[in-house]
Amino acid sequence: MKILYYDCFSGISGDMNLGAMIDVGVDKNYLISELEKLKINEYNIIIQKNTKNGISGTKVDVVLSEESEHNFDHKHNEHEHHHHHHRNLFDVENIINSSELTSKVKQISLQIFKKVAEAESKVHNKPIDEVHFHEVGAVDSIVDIVGAAICFDYLKVDKVLSSTVEVGYGFVKCAHGTLPVPAPATAEILKDIHVKAEVPFEATTPTGAAILSYLASDFTNLKNFKINKVGYGIGTKDNDEIPNVLRVFLGEYTLNNPQNSDEDFSMGFIKDEIEVMECNIDDMSSEVYEYVMNTLLENGALDVYLTPIIMKKGRPAVKLSILYREKDEDTMRDIVFINTTTLGIRKYSVKRDMLKRKTKKVTTPYGIVNIKEAYYKGKKVRNKPEYEDCKKLAIKNNVSIEEIKKEVMINYNK
Repeated sequence: MKILYYDCFSGISGDMNLGAMIDVGVDKNYLISELEKLKINEYNIIIQKNTKNGISGTKVDVVLSEESEHNFDHKHNEHEHHHHHHRNLFDVENIINSSELTSKVKQISLQIFKKVAEAESKVHNKPIDEVHFHEVGAVDSIVDIVGAAICFDYLKVDKVLSSTVEVGYGFVKCAHGTLPVPAPATAEILKDIHVKAEVPFEATTPTGAAILSYLASDFTNLKNFKINKVGYGIGTKDNDEIPNVLRVFLGEYTLNNPQNSDEDFSMGFIKDEIEVMECNIDDMSSEVYEYVMNTLLENGALDVYLTPIIMKKGRPAVKLSILYREKDEDTMRDIVFINTTTLGIRKYSVKRDMLKRKTKKVTTPYGIVNIKEAYYKGKKVRNKPEYEDCKKLAIKNNVSIEEIKKEVMINYNK
């Protein structure tokens, strides 16, 4: 499982995130070419290597065109730009939806903007369609958020984690006057997320909070994964003690820890939280279910299954159940509504406990088969050859699947 881990020891902003993504491996030319699909020419994007407190990383400045002849070395705080278009959510949605970006990038971008819109709506006590974004509606923040979606899609990670989020303390000047740190919108977005305040400036902006809040499925300071790459996004603040950088890790879970970092070694199993989506269907051809199930699995579903049920008036029906991560909810919903006859869905969160697993390769006279081992409290409790591997070798060698399984276990027990 490929992991993207945000180490927010000095907070997160939109430009710091872009810098970290490029530093960890996103092709900057790809990012720029994808951003051009927005068809807005009101900005320049400056990408360069830089250092902060001795740490080398990538600094990204999104500079509005009318500011492009000014000194690029000092980028204003996200709240302090003076040449903003006061766009509302509808305006932003039009810009994104009319672009040639992929549907996944559009979806992520819109959901992140929606988080900020909902926060601003609550803070200012206005309907969401009446909120005019002084900061987030500006071109630079559109670039920051859509750029974040482009980078996430480029990295093709399976799970995003984050540390405790540094928000900072003090006051910040913005379009609404002088406000406490974290800014009200930032605080609203980060509800139910563990934060800290150790640096004397605004460390996390509303844009950074929204990006993190949408992408990250878990917030933990445990780093129970193998680190493959490290990237640093350089910020604009100066602090002698804590460098204003965003650090990100690309990694993968080891074989002993394939699913989740929230692991209780004393109990010997993996704790996880996922989402479930369900609907009852009584008027669809059974031929369609295979296509729907395969489409869901190919687009991120963890599991899909069917249950025969009896509905009111004695009607036989099928309950379609989908297990998935929260970040994939819109995709799951789209597939269900477009490809089935249901008129509605139910959804809820569930917790699950799973045995730790690892996989071994077993060589047989017919070929190589993966065998999955399950462990509980440090002891192996069961093992099972992968069915798909056995099936492929059975077809290739014109023998039964049972013959393949027998050979696997003979060679495994050696």
